[in-house]
Amino acid sequence: MSRDARPDQPRNLRSRSVLSGQAAASAAEIESALSTEPDTTAAAFFDVDNTIMQGASIFHLARGLHRRKFFTTKDIAKATWQQLYFRVAGVEDPEHIAKARSSALAFIAGHRVSELEEIGEEIFDEHMAHKIWPGTRAIAQWHLDRGQRVWLVTAAPVEIANVIARRLGLTGALGTVSAHVDGVYTGELVGEMLHGEGKAAAIRDIAEREGLVLADCYAYSDSSNDLPMLSLVGHPCAVNPDSTLRAHARANDWRIRDYRTGRKVALVGGKGVMAAIAAGGAWRVLRHRKNRTN
Repeated sequence: MSRDARPDQPRNLRSRSVLSGQAAASAAEIESALSTEPDTTAAAFFDVDNTIMQGASIFHLARGLHRRKFFTTKDIAKATWQQLYFRVAGVEDPEHIAKARSSALAFIAGHRVSELEEIGEEIFDEHMAHKIWPGTRAIAQWHLDRGQRVWLVTAAPVEIANVIARRLGLTGALGTVSAHVDGVYTGELVGEMLHGEGKAAAIRDIAEREGLVLADCYAYSDSSNDLPMLSLVGHPCAVNPDSTLRAHARANDWRIRDYRTGRKVALVGGKGVMAAIAAGGAWRVLRHRKNRTN
């Protein structure tokens, strides 16, 4: 039995050790791949939640911030119940969505950018490292080995997205941006959450800036919300897809990759709802935190 696999070693510690080893090996492979002839016209764009990582990254972030007393257990329980009602009852109106977007990162007002970046590194180790889908990670590595650039595209805060990209050895990340002045967050978003059509717009900008040919590019997501992003590129792929995306992918002859177990696939509907609850509930907690302190 290897040292990393000692039975008396905590599971999270073992998984972090394995991830660290994989990351170190991947970094060496990436450096070697990028030293060869780069593919300058093609790139790959990956959604994060349930595509690169099991679950919602914003919920993993919320768990880590909860441990650091950014908000209370009561806050997160209340917000999760509210999000369950909105998702299941189907009464989430435009005013609610607008308010959630405008105040999504208000909880970090007054905190320094460097603080969230540092906390993000810790939270990745605590809650995210062992949630990475090995199959999707292998796809990302395949692109890197071909000399192609790989970006994450997510509604999660860009600081957290950058941590995930860096720890996985990827090119970079596109995420929701919050305003800051002199390195201190103002509590406002720059624009809106990076979602739906916003992801497609971000990819167009990157393609123009980097000289990419979108017909040569790849995109990966689990969600039908990302159809604008997937439809933009020449090589879309549905990863662990929800039912709507799976049907669309089959109808359009897109590739489908599913890395969940049979039991998880059977529960895909419930898991999709719970992932939405986790993400939306976390945003609500953060918004409620700011309102309570004002």
